Amino acid sequence: MTDERQTLVEIRDLWIEGRSDEEWNPIINGVDLTLHKGEVLGLIGESGAGKSTLGLASMGYTRDGVRISKGSVKFDGIELTTASAAKKRALLGKRIAYVAQSAAASFNPAHKLIDQHTEAPVQHHVSSKSEAVADGIELYRRLRLPNPDEIGFRYPHQVSGGQLQRAMTAMAMSCRPDLIIFDEPTTALDVTTQIEVLAAIRDIVEQFDTAAIYITHDLAVVAQMADRIKVLLKGDEVETAETREMLSTPKEDYTKSLWAVRSFQRPAKPAPAVDATPVISVQNITAAYGKMPVLHDVSFDIHAGRTVAVVGESGSGKSTTARVITGLLPQTDGVIEYRGQPLPADYRKRDRNQLRQAQMIYQMADTALNPRKSIGEIIGRPVEFYMGLRGRKKRERVRELLNEIELEPDQFIHRLPSELSGGQKQRVGIARALAAEPEFIICDEVTSALDQLVAEGILKLLARLQDELGLSYMFITHDLATVKAIADEVVVMKDGHVVEHGPKDDMFRPPHHPYTDLLLSSVPEMDPDWLTNLLAERGVENIGDAAVDKM
Repeated sequence: MTDERQTLVEIRDLWIEGRSDEEWNPIINGVDLTLHKGEVLGLIGESGAGKSTLGLASMGYTRDGVRISKGSVKFDGIELTTASAAKKRALLGKRIAYVAQSAAASFNPAHKLIDQHTEAPVQHHVSSKSEAVADGIELYRRLRLPNPDEIGFRYPHQVSGGQLQRAMTAMAMSCRPDLIIFDEPTTALDVTTQIEVLAAIRDIVEQFDTAAIYITHDLAVVAQMADRIKVLLKGDEVETAETREMLSTPKEDYTKSLWAVRSFQRPAKPAPAVDATPVISVQNITAAYGKMPVLHDVSFDIHAGRTVAVVGESGSGKSTTARVITGLLPQTDGVIEYRGQPLPADYRKRDRNQLRQAQMIYQMADTALNPRKSIGEIIGRPVEFYMGLRGRKKRERVRELLNEIELEPDQFIHRLPSELSGGQKQRVGIARALAAEPEFIICDEVTSALDQLVAEGILKLLARLQDELGLSYMFITHDLATVKAIADEVVVMKDGHVVEHGPKDDMFRPPHHPYTDLLLSSVPEMDPDWLTNLLAERGVENIGDAAVDKM
């Protein structure tokens, strides 16, 4: 990227601080950043590196309890650190847009998607309401949302997480801004949907000469999206370089360590004895939401001390299967057995022992933990509810659980979730599940929102706990690297059906079911040309347009 292109964002000697216990602590330490019109800059680094803080600062924005203490942030020559609130309002939404990591926490649950989509273009006088609705439907189509003519008229809770993330991306594009901050926009997406969204984002950026800052912990994704990459560590810039140069010859040891992550892979365990009774047996399950069937004759077993990974695209039925197992969605046919005994279909008819044996760890710890309760209270509630412990015994058990998840009790027991990093919050989610002392835990995309270094630590923790406690896991994931790392068996789902099921080692060796082959071929590689070449192989001539339907 040459300096002949128009400079859109120019940050110089930026210092940002966050307040904790009445003290201001550094978050960003004298970082510079330059972004040209039409350029995509990738920001990478582990959790707590300052990626999101720097991305938000490029909009002239800081979260509550955070301040810019020194430095300059210019957007198209406008100094944002001193700009009036009215000036910023005129820019935000119209010329500068933001795509957050957690769509579920960002949409207003009381309003339909299309109403939230049209708010910015109408308020900024970019278009009329009817024009904004029509454009929204077209963007939904480009981003491969199902039923694009209708999906915008649903409420946020009526669509999947992946669909909600794409709706947020469309909303950011509604005014065709000059700058978009993408903060982990494909974290919640399966690999095939991720390709479509990445292709559509690239197409929008190229077509409208939009500049973008792309924040991600997925190095293979940033390789497809960024012209340049900036690496951060604890608020400091480590190095910046053109993408191809950074991938081929990183200069700093820390950057090299990022390239080397995801080496953890535990071997699959021996197959269970033929006559062994599964901990959980899913037998010929059919389920529906209202009159719409979503699961069709689904069957698989999960044995003691083993991990079964359930993979598939968004809407394939992975999370619905988990809801049926836990009794949140009663099946219309089939049976769920625990240790050979049928479980009541409705959780309200299960006794306390049956309830405690199947626990869940959720994808988004931000929305799964009560923000007003301390860590000790969050973990202590299931300790009291399931195990009947109170007072000193309850406090001792909470401390034991914090030690099990490798968090120092004295440091964390009185903190609120907002005072923890993403990885620490996910560990608290694990401790809350362990508090019931279950035999079986459903892990629903538990590493997808975490950077690769932190995710590897979570996988190692789950593996250790499984070995020590004899736990059985159902691991819902769209990340096939995670499947390789931790699974013993793999169940592949599509449109509510199980299309392939077998030991991990067999599943990653051809021949595959065509759908499994599609999933495996859709895993991004650390090659800047990978996405372009893949789309060409699949007959897509114009990145991101309707030709993606050929895939």
